[in-house]
Amino acid sequence: YLPITMVGFFWLGARSKLAAAWWLAIASLVFYAGWSWRYVPLLLCSVGFNFVFGSLIARSSQRPLAARVLLAGAVAANLLLLGYFKYADFFIANWNWAFHQRVDPLHLILPLGISFFTFTQIAFLVDTSKGIATEPRFSHYLLFVTYFPHLIAGPVLHHKEMMPQFAQAQTYRPHWENVSVGLTIFIIGLFKKTVLADGAAPYATPIFDAAAVGQTLTFFEAWGGALAYTFQLYFDFSGYSDMAIGLSRMFGVKLPLNFHSPYKATNIVEFWRRWHMT
Repeated sequence: YLPITMVGFFWLGARSKLAAAWWLAIASLVFYAGWSWRYVPLLLCSVGFNFVFGSLIARSSQRPLAARVLLAGAVAANLLLLGYFKYADFFIANWNWAFHQRVDPLHLILPLGISFFTFTQIAFLVDTSKGIATEPRFSHYLLFVTYFPHLIAGPVLHHKEMMPQFAQAQTYRPHWENVSVGLTIFIIGLFKKTVLADGAAPYATPIFDAAAVGQTLTFFEAWGGALAYTFQLYFDFSGYSDMAIGLSRMFGVKLPLNFHSPYKATNIVEFWRRWHMT
């Protein structure tokens, strides 16, 4: 997938920036469909809805009240969509427990990356209302949301951080420095995920499974399992962020840093600012 996407992007980029943007956007949708094509229409509906509302908010810049109403409505719609898939069965289960009812759960499958493409678009709407961002071209907005390196698990991007780079001619020309730097960062992230995170999982999972069934744990078992999960979670998430940054750099597009050595923090406030920063 990656070599074909890169070759197509740079070959088209030498001829037409617009064609290259469409190619990368469509390739990103194909990447997403590799998990489940059934949720591609949901992703496209979300993109189309937010593109329309972003345009309406931008046109209402001279009418602050109208812009705020449009922004509130669009943000609410995004959060309702996210809440439906993430929490509908949770609320049904709690309703059944609290009122001794037997409402059947919906058994919803959470669409891949829905939190990230939802919050990315909410950020775009807010930036548009502030006059920071605007995107009149649907092709580029589609690319902004679906760009495959960050689509699945972040980083969460602001339009101003990513899309101005697609206006630069150099982005559409391959540079071996970008490829080598990007590949290096990608390999580091891949090592974090497949060796460190997956390596910690066998120590964490059995401990949590034992606790879940009421088994008594020793002091060292409990702390060992908790710390193993701590490192599993970090290396998995930061590893993916590194992979995303590396993949994007191969295309000549720089994504923001998402983790800044959070376990070096000396207090919880600093930790929070270093963890999943975007």
